[in-house]
Amino acid sequence: MVIAGEDKGKTGKVLKVYPEKNRAIVEGRNLVKKHTKPNAKNTQGGIIEQEAPIHLSNLMVMDGKVPTRIGRRVNEKTGKLVRYSKKSGEEIK
Repeated sequence: MVIAGEDKGKTGKVLKVYPEKNRAIVEGRNLVKKHTKPNAKNTQGGIIEQEAPIHLSNLMVMDGKVPTRIGRRVNEKTGKLVRYSKKSGEEIK
């Protein structure tokens, strides 16, 4: 879920994450118009709409249909650090 900006309150699937830049691309959100020259892929050229990266601080994880904050704790069975939903308390895979 996007929590800030033009698409505030809208949800979408995360397509790609750029951890070094702290940004992610969300399907159908933060659309920008890009002017392209004709090429083999797009013989006509023109203006296309595509998703632009959004800063991770402006995104929130969805737990089912509810937005939730994320916590980290040690799993008792495996002893590994896992992420969990602060709303439901369930692990996030």
